[in-house]
Amino acid sequence: MAHEVVDGSSMQRALTRITYEIIEQNKGVDNLVFVGIKTRGVYLAKRLVKRMKQLEGADVPFGSLDITLYRDDRHDVNQNRDPKVNGSDIPVDITGKHVILVDDVLFTGRTVRAALDALMDIGRPQRISLAVLVDRGHRELPIRPDFVGKNIPTSLNETVNVAVEEYDGHEDITIADKKD
Repeated sequence: MAHEVVDGSSMQRALTRITYEIIEQNKGVDNLVFVGIKTRGVYLAKRLVKRMKQLEGADVPFGSLDITLYRDDRHDVNQNRDPKVNGSDIPVDITGKHVILVDDVLFTGRTVRAALDALMDIGRPQRISLAVLVDRGHRELPIRPDFVGKNIPTSLNETVNVAVEEYDGHEDITIADKKD
């Protein structure tokens, strides 16, 4: 059975905090491009871009990235994810830009590695930073997020599920045993 560890309003506060951290580290919004990893990372990136507009009054470019073809574990896709999403849409040239890669949960690092490969096939950013809503640990690759909403320690027999209103119809972060 899944139990809620973060409610929707706490998620919003975490995203607002990430937005402020990005602005502070970047000294504004110049040269930024947000790229959300499909599926839920896209919705989170859209929210960050919207918050940037509210805070800085600037439109920050936004795109979405489908890493399905870049995964090294395609035969072992998590059943709670939608492996059928297709198509990346990044409407600006990312060459020379500071790309903020956005995902919902950072676990082994394999999704991020695949996203880095996909980004490099699209262009050559000056810098890539990683923003995640949840860092649950258990890295298999040397990948570390630059911006984290919540650190949620988990065991390997648990799953972390992020629900966003735009996709799931409700908002929260839950943990469940894999056997559920």
